[in-house]
Amino acid sequence: MTTSTSKPRPRKQLRFSLRDEKIKGLIWQVVVVGITVAVVAWLWSNTSHNLAVRRISTGFAFLGREAGMPIVDTWLPYSPKDTYFWAFIVGIVNTLRVAVIGIVLATVLGTIVGIARLSSNWLLSRVAAVYVEVLRDIPLLLQLLFWYVLMQGLPGARAAWNPLDGVFLSNRGLVLPSIPLGTGQLWVLLTLLLALIAFYLLWRHLIAQQMQDGRVRRAWPYALALLMIPVAVSWSLGVSWAVTMPELRGFNFVGGWTLSPEYFSLLIALVTYTSAFIAEIVRSGIQAVSRGQWDAALALGLRRSFVLRQIVLPQALRVIIPPMTSQYLNLTKNSSLAVAIGYQDIVSIANTTLNQTGQAIDAIALIMLVFLTISLSISLFMNWYNAHIALVER
Repeated sequence: MTTSTSKPRPRKQLRFSLRDEKIKGLIWQVVVVGITVAVVAWLWSNTSHNLAVRRISTGFAFLGREAGMPIVDTWLPYSPKDTYFWAFIVGIVNTLRVAVIGIVLATVLGTIVGIARLSSNWLLSRVAAVYVEVLRDIPLLLQLLFWYVLMQGLPGARAAWNPLDGVFLSNRGLVLPSIPLGTGQLWVLLTLLLALIAFYLLWRHLIAQQMQDGRVRRAWPYALALLMIPVAVSWSLGVSWAVTMPELRGFNFVGGWTLSPEYFSLLIALVTYTSAFIAEIVRSGIQAVSRGQWDAALALGLRRSFVLRQIVLPQALRVIIPPMTSQYLNLTKNSSLAVAIGYQDIVSIANTTLNQTGQAIDAIALIMLVFLTISLSISLFMNWYNAHIALVER
């Protein structure tokens, strides 16, 4: 009986050669990272030295001091005795007031104008084309100043325009009827929001079941049942939904909801300017859907409005969403132009803080952090939605 001895497998020798592409790539990465770290360290050291020589203090301790600045137009309670930190919170809310409402209105208006550009009505399509070309070619700052000067040229409160009952437009802004929101109203609205979310999830579940067995399941009984929840909460809390109508007393209006001239001008400028770009995005997205989709749907006797809403637009969204995200980000960043007309957003409040405290680097860093956070939030949401509506290959 013979035993065979197996020879050990030779070890793989490590070879270090500058001609190896992996080694060259690793060296270049180390060099680039080293240079970047060195530049950042030099800038930090140079900045710290210059600040120390000029006796300029840094840090965010100033946020706890009394602000002493007036903020006129705000949804949050504020007084000059509040801290700089609360003043920044108020500025962030004012910025979000413009960005969120502006995004919604610009999307609706841009979609309408984009569809109008494809209308078979020659006059409607030409008007929509003129709207897009004119607003896209005029700088946003000029449009903002135009609307602000136009608002300042309106008659005073005593001679305000009254196109509808309870609606007044003057150089004091736009005054609308309102419903006072207290703790009870907020609880009812929160319950309504939760009911809407629950109905949306239930509706998707019913659609999924219908796709499996083909049985049509009605969703309106569930909607009615969920709607009764906020109604019951409102009744149990004794919430009043009385509408407050504005009244002219003296030289100004009392009651109602007032949109200041600065806010109203900024909102109009941002919405009309951004909607012109969104209109072109919507138009190109609709035209990206093949003509055969229209022909097949119309051959089945479907109405054009139904075809557009249920067949074409869902497919066009896959083309529309990515460039639409850029327009949302542009609208949010362009809201910083509010400082040109005196609307107190985060940029205006940070500039006032900078002048009062001398904390230039810290105030600018806070502005950058706020806009970065808002922009990343918009991007993450739009990327999630874009992935949600993407075609799934089978």
